[in-house]
Amino acid sequence: MLRNNIDRLVEMSVLGEISHPTTRGFGTSYDGTPLIDVGMAGITFNVKVGDPAFGWAWGDHVEPGVSIKNKDLGANNGLNILSCVGNQATVITAARADKQNKVKNAVGTVTGQHGGAERVLIHFKKNIIDYLCVGDRIQIRACGVGLQLLDFPDVKIMNTSPRLFRALNLKKIQKQVQFPVAKIVPAKIMGSGIGSTNSFRGDYDIQTTSLQAIKEYSLTDLRLGDLVAITDHDCSFGPRFQKGALTVGVVMHGASAFSGHGPGVAVLFTSPTGKIKPRLSNRANIAMLLHLT
Repeated sequence: MLRNNIDRLVEMSVLGEISHPTTRGFGTSYDGTPLIDVGMAGITFNVKVGDPAFGWAWGDHVEPGVSIKNKDLGANNGLNILSCVGNQATVITAARADKQNKVKNAVGTVTGQHGGAERVLIHFKKNIIDYLCVGDRIQIRACGVGLQLLDFPDVKIMNTSPRLFRALNLKKIQKQVQFPVAKIVPAKIMGSGIGSTNSFRGDYDIQTTSLQAIKEYSLTDLRLGDLVAITDHDCSFGPRFQKGALTVGVVMHGASAFSGHGPGVAVLFTSPTGKIKPRLSNRANIAMLLHLT
């Protein structure tokens, strides 16, 4: 494993509760098609990491698994910034009295953060998620902020837990760090979230309103949880165009029919000088890397 500072990372407790589903209500897509957006917040019982990012009926920014939030603004900032992909999440209070023994202390895994909405997404096994309720409280062992590659100062790490870092099994190839990725995405089709001043929370979207572009870059089979490389983008201090830069992120929510939006990517690694070398792999998905079933 590449030299790192995992043994110096701070591990903390952060807390949220399963939030209620949200919707904009009746609206129109980028081409004027009427729809009601479905799939944000709450508990999505039948969509999980590893499933397709496209094709959900009226699905808009579909969030796989469980979405949590803290009602206190300051605490929610801590929840979103400190939680990292791969962190352990534990159910500490469960509303269903008949299932408390089954659900309480059940363990899940953080799979990303949704920007704007400021929610953290968590995967639980089906025999647990079926008995969770809106309002159930979940505690995360947050660890990963401050993670560094000691021999690659031009590769910045964010939103990445020690567990995910170890699972990636990164290699040094000449003067670059080699990453497994499922897809390579060009900067020109990135959308909502560009210009954000903080890549340590939230995500930014691959625009999916051009069917021609989606086919051209072989994104029709993109999966939730896929690792993707974004070319010519530096996310050191927020997503921006930088020729020769490269960013690796995880697809944490589904596609959208609204202008400028699409599957959301939470940033994991970024290099303004292109010290990241992507390697295509059909196993570059956190469902497989973290053994999420």
